[in-house]
Amino acid sequence: MLIRLVYTSRTLDILTPAALESILASSRKNNPLNGITGVLCTNGSVFLQMLEGGRKEVNETYNRIAKDPRHQDVQLLHFSEVTERKFAGWSMGKVSFDRINMAILLKHSARPVLDPYSVSGAVSVALLEDLMATANVGS
Repeated sequence: MLIRLVYTSRTLDILTPAALESILASSRKNNPLNGITGVLCTNGSVFLQMLEGGRKEVNETYNRIAKDPRHQDVQLLHFSEVTERKFAGWSMGKVSFDRINMAILLKHSARPVLDPYSVSGAVSVALLEDLMATANVGS
């Protein structure tokens, strides 16, 4: 059974590009072993991430993230069973936040900032889908 999970968290410190690349490299190495795919969006202080895969593997990954001391205010935004993946080709894609059209953020929230804490889980999923379609996403 495939599931999709979306969560948000805040970093304790502003995330440097090198630290982000280290996180992505680790995800890209470990996720294929566990059948996990997904996408990460961050502005350097807030993470919005969608994970897809088997229920056990996605839950274990989410629980590991929730316990990671680099994250705080971890909140589950969306959890659903799915029939297919949106990110089958990406062990972990990354939305390039510097290339985001701010109108997309305004489409889904009151202000043109990444703030998943102020919107519903369904809105966060729709935002990620729009960002995937319009922003530069690297795998």
